[in-house]
Amino acid sequence: MALVGYARVSTLGQSLDVQIEKFRTVGVNKLFEEKKSGVDTQRPALRQCLEYVREGDTLIISRIDRLARSAEDLLRIVRELDAKQVTLKVLDQSIDTQDAAGKAFLGMLAVFAEFETNIRKERQMDGIAKAKAKGTRFGRKPALTEETVSSIRAMRGEGETVPAIMVKTGLSKATVYRALASD
Repeated sequence: MALVGYARVSTLGQSLDVQIEKFRTVGVNKLFEEKKSGVDTQRPALRQCLEYVREGDTLIISRIDRLARSAEDLLRIVRELDAKQVTLKVLDQSIDTQDAAGKAFLGMLAVFAEFETNIRKERQMDGIAKAKAKGTRFGRKPALTEETVSSIRAMRGEGETVPAIMVKTGLSKATVYRALASD
């Protein structure tokens, strides 16, 4: 009966130290660490962790949102743990799925976590719409400006080879040919 910890942060710049210290305090035997978004359901360390746990083990996480960001994903993980007879313990929210109250509370928190994610997405989309309305352009700047196309055609007209044009402009072969073919 092992105590297995799963620690996750969303970005490479964030630290796992706080979660790891909590796990040491409760006596975690095996720890899986990951720096990936919770929205990403294909998290290798989580998959390894879920494959590792055995009947009678307890999976320990610091908070619900470290495990999943949608109610659907969380419930899928909890069902997988239940099928293996593995208990889930959430330290910061005092949840333990060994009893009915813990399972009910877990379900409620999953709904709120998903709600929070959806609100964050809506705010982000509102911000993007406002920025676009102000004329902000998103994405990579186009490599083929009118000036670049003219320059490429001039070089080609002077007898430059496509590889030489690629070197001089820093553009790919496909981009150079696209410039030469454009009207």
